[in-house]
Amino acid sequence: MQKPKRQVRDLRPALVFLSGDLIAVPIPLEREEVILGREIGADVRVNDAKVARRHAMIISSADPETGETIYTLKDFGTRSGTLLNGERITAETLQNGDKITVGDQLLRFDLLDEIDREYQHLIHRLISHDDLTGLLSSRSFFSELRREAERSKLINRPFCVLMMDIDHFKNVNDTYGHLTGSKTLEEIGDSIIKCLRSGDAAARFGGEEFAAFLLDAEIGQAMVAGERIRKEIEQREFSIVRQGNPDQTHRVTISIGISAFPDDSTDPIELVEMADSALYRAKREGRNRVCIYGAIDAGDLDHQLKPRSD
Repeated sequence: MQKPKRQVRDLRPALVFLSGDLIAVPIPLEREEVILGREIGADVRVNDAKVARRHAMIISSADPETGETIYTLKDFGTRSGTLLNGERITAETLQNGDKITVGDQLLRFDLLDEIDREYQHLIHRLISHDDLTGLLSSRSFFSELRREAERSKLINRPFCVLMMDIDHFKNVNDTYGHLTGSKTLEEIGDSIIKCLRSGDAAARFGGEEFAAFLLDAEIGQAMVAGERIRKEIEQREFSIVRQGNPDQTHRVTISIGISAFPDDSTDPIELVEMADSALYRAKREGRNRVCIYGAIDAGDLDHQLKPRSD
């Protein structure tokens, strides 16, 4: 009795980052010519100062004898060169599992089926996201923020950074226990995501501190978004994890600081520091409020950004 033939796997070529900000991300190679480089328009963009704007190319073509697709890695004559399995090359045919080095970045050429691709995306998500809240990790947030700053410089587009900290969060752990504290952080992450638009990014920095950046937003729009987050958290009833009383809730508030690109700075690290400075001013001025860093005087905005008593 003949064994049934195995179903042919739908293998598709991809580059998988093995280091750097995009670690574990599979980049599909869907064109006949795929450019690797530092320039914005590169098909596989490698954010590394040692990588040329147009560094290398992967070319797909049909083998004249078998008709199978072959993939060729070609260096553009760069100073630092392109390495294939540790050897500098000019042009070489790629095999499944080959390691490619450009600058300080290591990538692997893979032929992946659907399950492989889903697995790689899952690994990347586990690496790049906070496991409690599902938000970006601080490392991934800085990576995304650097890329957004570069894009915004090129197309002259504003954006804003928000730094956020839960007020008196230690009291939650001390009063209700660490299980409730963890559940509260999870629900705060959910509240922040609900208040942001598609394309905006949010992260948990660790502990009770969160961050976000708002695409194509000037300071006035960021103030509105920050106030929306503040109200959402002030009004939400957060779960108390306590056996026998599943419906008990508690409340917390949040303080928020905002900085603006390019008005305050064009450097992503400085923008985070400036938003953090505005956050601590919000803490000093009584908590549960939104403060901005920059030219607008906080006193002029007091009536807009302080919580109302009614």
